[in-house]
Amino acid sequence: MNKKIKYISLLRGINVGGKRKILMADLKNLYTKLGFTNCTSYIQSGNVIFEYKEQPASELANKIEEAVKKEYGFDVPVIVITTNELQEAIQINPYTETKGIESICLTFLNKKPEADLINKISNLNFSPDEFQIKNQNVFIFCPGPYHKTKLSNQFFESKLEVRTTTRNWKTVLKLLELSE
Repeated sequence: MNKKIKYISLLRGINVGGKRKILMADLKNLYTKLGFTNCTSYIQSGNVIFEYKEQPASELANKIEEAVKKEYGFDVPVIVITTNELQEAIQINPYTETKGIESICLTFLNKKPEADLINKISNLNFSPDEFQIKNQNVFIFCPGPYHKTKLSNQFFESKLEVRTTTRNWKTVLKLLELSE
């Protein structure tokens, strides 16, 4: 029997500006129908912690995307990570020692970008905003409002040829707390 592990799914762009509405209780029910267990949601922006048999995160993300499309009729990009991957990301954040957590965001990538694509954008200057790419994560320091930075999901998707979703650092820490 396959061992169950904890995953965190991050849905992008739901319940924003009254569009693509999904109640978290309904989303948890959908996850239960998919065979996921111990489902817990956090805030209305599509963060769900669940347990399931060990398998590639990309397969789980596809399974969730297909179920959301079938149930709600719209596409929602989904990134799935394990609790261990979230712990690792928190440990390697280059900004937590020197920057206030209210100005830090983490952009999750669905796969590790190609090195040449990372190199093309690594020296771009968006001052006062900063970013560093490590593994499948982009750590962002953004002293102003995130919605005004050029370091958006769309920017990283187009430059790195990956899918993304971003969470503020307080949400990242809360997701880890809830998943432990």
